[in-house]
Amino acid sequence: MVRDGEVVQVDPGVEVVAKKKTQTVARSWILMDCTGEGEVLDVDKYAIMHRVHIHARDLRILDPLLSYPSTILGREKAIVLNLEHIKAIITAEEVSLSLSFSPVNTVLLRDPTDENVIPVVEELHRRLPPVNVIRQGQVNIKEYPGGQNDMEASVEDESPFEFRALEVALEAICSFLAARTTELESAAYPALDDLTSKISSRNLDRVRKLKSAMTRLTARVQKVRDELEQLLDDDDDMADLYLSRKLAGASSPVSGSGAANWFSASPTIGSKISRASRASVATLFVDENDVEELEMLLEAYFMQIDGTFNRLTTVRDKVDFFFSVCLLIVGSL
Repeated sequence: MVRDGEVVQVDPGVEVVAKKKTQTVARSWILMDCTGEGEVLDVDKYAIMHRVHIHARDLRILDPLLSYPSTILGREKAIVLNLEHIKAIITAEEVSLSLSFSPVNTVLLRDPTDENVIPVVEELHRRLPPVNVIRQGQVNIKEYPGGQNDMEASVEDESPFEFRALEVALEAICSFLAARTTELESAAYPALDDLTSKISSRNLDRVRKLKSAMTRLTARVQKVRDELEQLLDDDDDMADLYLSRKLAGASSPVSGSGAANWFSASPTIGSKISRASRASVATLFVDENDVEELEMLLEAYFMQIDGTFNRLTTVRDKVDFFFSVCLLIVGSL
């Protein structure tokens, strides 16, 4: 019996390689629950659709083999998040980071050991507080991954789980794009200095490559910026991202025993009950149009990505100007 990939001797001097069986593309997910712990799952798209109650068209947005613009979508029980390499499904109780081990797309490879994914997973682990911190108000500091300062910050953070997870993703993508911008800035100014001091084919080609890289990066930054701007302009879209509030609205009234059970099972709401009366908690869910908390969160990262966009635009304009002038000089010789 011949093994897959084994070399078989048929005749002297003739080698035949056994054909490998066709393998299906594996699809894995890193599941981060409300305790901040992660678990790698190997499941198909139908299991994911059933688990988080989203349609196939929403799941396609997270396919690394397909090209979709940056998107933040609010669904009935989930937030579908596509921000560059960060592709996630966030629910009121857990966040799933999509990973693809397909060898044809190494840029969007979502291997947990990938340098672009590791910081996101670590930050989710740090920022999503353990359940016993919320429910009991205490935790073993040695067992908490951020030390005493992070533990205290997590106890004080009363934001819904979905907003804490969303903030980690926004912070990661904004920092990632800002870092890429800084790299191009650092390379652009010396290249312009060299070009203005000596116009040569080598220097022109160097600036031309930087110009192309800036154009591509500007488009990527603008997609994230535009998505945040569109969200901020639509209160209904922002309201759709309040998963905990929608979940509470679908439950029994606050005064009922059913709601009490749900609140006690929810680390976010449970922490609020420990700090406020039931009447105050009920008020949280009366005004479904109140999006101030999310608006402040999105506004902060919109300003950050807008600043990155402005930096890129400034540098790109300078590069375009000097490059065009140098081309005119070369053409006039």
